Amino acid sequence: MDSAAENGIRLRIMDWVRQRAEANGGFLRREELLSFQIDGEKLPLIDYSRGIRNPRSFTATLSIVASTNGPYDDVESEDGLLHYAYRKGDEWSGDNRKLRSAYESGQPLILFRKEQPNIYTPVMPVYVVDDRPDQRSFTIALDESFTFVSDVRHLSDAQRRYARRLARQRLHQPAFRTRVLVAYNTSCAVCRLRHGALLDAAHIVPDGHDRGVPTTDNGLAMCKIHHAAYDANMLAVTPDYEVRIALKLLDEIDGPMLRHGLQEMHGARLQVPERAKDRPSREGLAWRFEQFAAVT
Repeated sequence: MDSAAENGIRLRIMDWVRQRAEANGGFLRREELLSFQIDGEKLPLIDYSRGIRNPRSFTATLSIVASTNGPYDDVESEDGLLHYAYRKGDEWSGDNRKLRSAYESGQPLILFRKEQPNIYTPVMPVYVVDDRPDQRSFTIALDESFTFVSDVRHLSDAQRRYARRLARQRLHQPAFRTRVLVAYNTSCAVCRLRHGALLDAAHIVPDGHDRGVPTTDNGLAMCKIHHAAYDANMLAVTPDYEVRIALKLLDEIDGPMLRHGLQEMHGARLQVPERAKDRPSREGLAWRFEQFAAVT
């Protein structure tokens, strides 16, 4: 396959992945990725058993999988770049050869973060920007601009800040959304809405706060209107998992959205995850409820 045709297929694949992930709530399931077809032909987007996908007809790697529980030492560095370990074999073996081809050609890849068994958050496009035989690893960047950096091993302070900001936006926040929505079975904890494209992962303690960690127990799956109301202190959740609506809203007279979407939620019980470790932190809810009470 020539490079132009291959690149066109990559872009079509990424469009499909983007649409499916958004419909699900930011993630894809293993069976979706393995059963993908293009132009009537099956083309799995991940490998059945390895953390790299190298279609035979492609000159360069299509996708890689990063998993904290995987057999390889794939880690994010302090500069916001990902170090992806060589696959099994010598540095010129098939998998490593096709990753090196992606580095040399600048072809975009898909990074799938395996959040838990069978659940993947896509991050794309990503680029191989360095090859480190001495460390048996490739360096992966989250933005094409790093393909134009002459020496990614010695980034300037401004480049490091930019890379870390990208990692927060394109790695950490989507991963947090996936973990929270999966824990809540892709359902709003307040109103039970189940359309993934209309759901967010709301932080209990904001992510800018020292205690605002991106863990499931610091998150609530919420539809976009309830998330906005939560952030605006129009809606709150008590440490006992009870929804409260600001008094000023309870006294208002408006259309059906206010009445059914907010006022009728006052006093409702929050829907929480089945697993106890995923349930919202009561300590975090208490802290957040104090902020709500102070301004309402």
